[in-house]
Amino acid sequence: MLFRVEVGPRPGVRDVMGEKTARKIRSELGLAIGGVDLVRVFTLEGLTRDEAARLLTAHALHDPVLHEASLAPLPLSDPAPDFILEVSFRPGVTDNEGRTASETAALVLGLPPDKAAQAAVYTAAQYRLRGTPDLDTARRIGRDLLANELIQRFEIKSLAQWRDEPGFTARAARVTGQASDDVAAIDLFAMDDAALMAFSRDNVLALSLVEMRAIRDHYADPAVAQARKTAGLPVLPTDAEIEVLAQTWSEHCKHKIFSADIDYQDREKGLRTSLTSLYKTCIQGSTKDIRRELGENDFCLSVFTDNAGVVRFTDTHHACIKVETHNSPSALDPYGGALTGIVGVNRDPMGTGIGANLLCNTDVFCFASPFHEGALPPRLLHPRRVFEGVREGVEHGGNKSGIPTVNGSIVFDERYLGKPLVFCGTVGLLPVTVAGRPSHLKHACPGDAIVMTGGRIGKDGIHGATFSSEELHEGSPATAVQIGDPITQRKMYDFLIRARDMGLYNAITDNGAGGLSSSVGEMAQDSGGCDLDLSKAPLKYDGLRPWEVLLSEAQERMTLAVPQAHLKTFLDLAREMDVLATQLGTFTDSGVFFVRHGEKPVARLPMDFMHHGAPTMALSAVWERPDVAATDAPRVPSDGQGALLKRMLGRLNICSKDYVVRQYDHEVKGASVVKPMVGVRRDGPSDAGVLRPVLSRPEGLVLSHGICPKYSDLDAYWMMANAIDEAVRNAVAVGADPDRLAGVDNFCWCDPVVSEKTPDGRYKLAQLVRANLALSHFCRAYRLPCVSGKDSMKNDYTGGGQKISIPPTVLFTVMGSMPEAHKAVTSDFKKPGDLVYLLGTTAPECGGSEIAAEMGFSSPAVPHVDALAAAMRYRALYAAIRQGLVTACHDLSDGGLGVALAEMAIGGRLGCQADLALAPTAGIHAGEGGMSDIELLYAESAGRLLATVSPGDREAFEALFAGQAASCLGRVTETGELALARGGRILARENVEDLALAFAKTLSW
Repeated sequence: MLFRVEVGPRPGVRDVMGEKTARKIRSELGLAIGGVDLVRVFTLEGLTRDEAARLLTAHALHDPVLHEASLAPLPLSDPAPDFILEVSFRPGVTDNEGRTASETAALVLGLPPDKAAQAAVYTAAQYRLRGTPDLDTARRIGRDLLANELIQRFEIKSLAQWRDEPGFTARAARVTGQASDDVAAIDLFAMDDAALMAFSRDNVLALSLVEMRAIRDHYADPAVAQARKTAGLPVLPTDAEIEVLAQTWSEHCKHKIFSADIDYQDREKGLRTSLTSLYKTCIQGSTKDIRRELGENDFCLSVFTDNAGVVRFTDTHHACIKVETHNSPSALDPYGGALTGIVGVNRDPMGTGIGANLLCNTDVFCFASPFHEGALPPRLLHPRRVFEGVREGVEHGGNKSGIPTVNGSIVFDERYLGKPLVFCGTVGLLPVTVAGRPSHLKHACPGDAIVMTGGRIGKDGIHGATFSSEELHEGSPATAVQIGDPITQRKMYDFLIRARDMGLYNAITDNGAGGLSSSVGEMAQDSGGCDLDLSKAPLKYDGLRPWEVLLSEAQERMTLAVPQAHLKTFLDLAREMDVLATQLGTFTDSGVFFVRHGEKPVARLPMDFMHHGAPTMALSAVWERPDVAATDAPRVPSDGQGALLKRMLGRLNICSKDYVVRQYDHEVKGASVVKPMVGVRRDGPSDAGVLRPVLSRPEGLVLSHGICPKYSDLDAYWMMANAIDEAVRNAVAVGADPDRLAGVDNFCWCDPVVSEKTPDGRYKLAQLVRANLALSHFCRAYRLPCVSGKDSMKNDYTGGGQKISIPPTVLFTVMGSMPEAHKAVTSDFKKPGDLVYLLGTTAPECGGSEIAAEMGFSSPAVPHVDALAAAMRYRALYAAIRQGLVTACHDLSDGGLGVALAEMAIGGRLGCQADLALAPTAGIHAGEGGMSDIELLYAESAGRLLATVSPGDREAFEALFAGQAASCLGRVTETGELALARGGRILARENVEDLALAFAKTLSW
């Protein structure tokens, strides 16, 4: 029998979640709904009515102080709802709340094991919608906001239907998935070029004509045909083989543009050169040279070969880091896409080496303005809805996994309307040795069992890799979006750490892009082949075809190579910890990726062709500097510089992100030293996160980043240079050692391949070339090796007769270390009387700046980076922090000097008197000539920091910066007023509380 239990707020108790839902309907869908009452529904299976009643009496499913629970439908509110909408999971989808309720019921009722195994609880959410005008509106609320139809279903009843037949039908969702063994042969030989491209397009393969021809030619080889015949396969490729090759060769996985041969012309300098693989020359090449230069001081252990980059941290632990993007899925389903982004990147350190302990997260988002007005192109969601969905998805993924979020930022540009960027990163910690062997090494051996652990396989995430390798358009498939489940993943993680410490497996990797085809295919390169049986794979529901099982990116799954001698112990431990683990085959040395369904062959691909058969792209890039005219900044308005400063503090790219930060747990694990917000009221921005990962040791780990896509409109070379410098500057500002920094480069680009759709492809590719050249140059200058990275190259949208391309964007993340975490410095002013120093030179560089956007003028003067001078400055600052001479430090970036001084004052709730005429400008003081007030206050010149020093430490501090651009501008005051002068002229005099209000109000909805 099935019984329904409804749980809702007691009379007089606010329905907070119902109110929140109503606000989301109004803000994200723009519907003027009257209100929402939220009722939780539990469907009980395998219990008697008496047992169901006992659960209610025992308060097992509700809090009796806040809720009332009933086996009958709860009474309707007054006024009554117009429609009742109920959302439940589809059969086979993991229901964590239901699973927990099942375990609770068995415990409360004292059920014997056999009956407990048959009992189940399924959950649903019932929304009682008031002030909803019609059924179409109710359906839209369900479809566009309350239900993800890939994993959920919803039903609607009008008030009249409810009164005729109160409640909904109680439905169970227990399933046992069985896959089909249907394998189709694809006749590529019968296709001409047009048909090949149509086949690629219609099946979301994202393969070019050259690649489709290469696949066809492979199967035309008589030796291949004979080997296939011997294996029981047709001469024609199977659907599974085509799908595997599309995934393995996808831009998302293969990084074909970064590996291309490029003919590069720089028409500005009259140069022409050939580049072979930007990745190998600029990224991998610079890191190789830096490591050679570091010699015995090289702290890198594993770079560009594993799921995350690994560096030495202490003599007992290594640290690893990976940052990924989840842009395309987040465009279609902001919550599901972002949730999968964060839990997905968590699995990268889990699958690095022999498996890392997860330490912390970092998240950076790029959106269009949440206040966007006007009609949206087809398929695009309003930026406010994207903002809220992404924020909530990452929140749920990180918080429910018990991993703190210690660093991040949000960038706004209207071009992210076409596709948001969602960067998620995770840092892990590895003991130097695990079970008697180095933790950063792994190797799948012939004979090892292929074991998949974690969640079941469903249709979610099919074509995720290939979908992310093409532009977003009106027909992009919803099934490409994976659905994350942090609770299942957390249980798997706890199990894997125990199995790791027991030495039960030889290798591990995550099931990310491409699912089993990718994880098993990559690990099989170690052993030389595999034999994979899809009939053993655990499924969410019936009906998946073999290629879907093989390619699905359904989440929470890891693949392991388990020695046969440890297999029983491994599987027994999984059962003990209630984690699904299944043997799916064996790693071999056959040289072949062989897949079957029971005894029926599904795919046979030579390992070399699978991983190295993709043709190398040949591309052309042409650089011509964009013609940007310089226009004069308008006069400061009559309300003066103080009013302008407050407007600058309220700009989307500068204002406080406290609204988002507060919803992420940065304290769990108890290791965070410098939090995302700092100061006396915890509302000042920090420059970087600092953790003490091993609480018994003093060392600190530092996490920072730089991102400044606005400069790419002028020159992507200096965009990249500024991003690297900002990341380094932020790390050094809190106390990181500038000689122990590791970088992670994440490129997000609009399509840089010339075509009918992209006539300016050669210019966009030239931008990519210049960004890579800058990465090579400035990483070498800072002796900063890149240890990991990723690129996402098709961040465009086409639909409704228009194309929207993101600005070329690079997120550069830095992971550093400091010998003593307790010496970390924060950005807030600490005490009156402290001296305020500006370190670095200010130039009239307002190109791409926030002040130019605010005042409506343009400038071609993009900020340049003097890396040699900056590196000396950063090492001197590090020495000053180690000696305890610095009481506060803050980098200058968006908004320049004026904004940085205001942020330090806000954090400390202290005032400051500063004479900007003392600021170093091109080796001299600013004085009254040369630069304008606007340029001096708001130029965004690179390499600059503000530092405060106690008067007694002045001589020692200045000695460290002898011969460098450094000047004392003034001092911290207790007046609560920021007073900025230039010589004898007062520029602004503003109350710090007023500045704090301007900083906080923009996103305080």
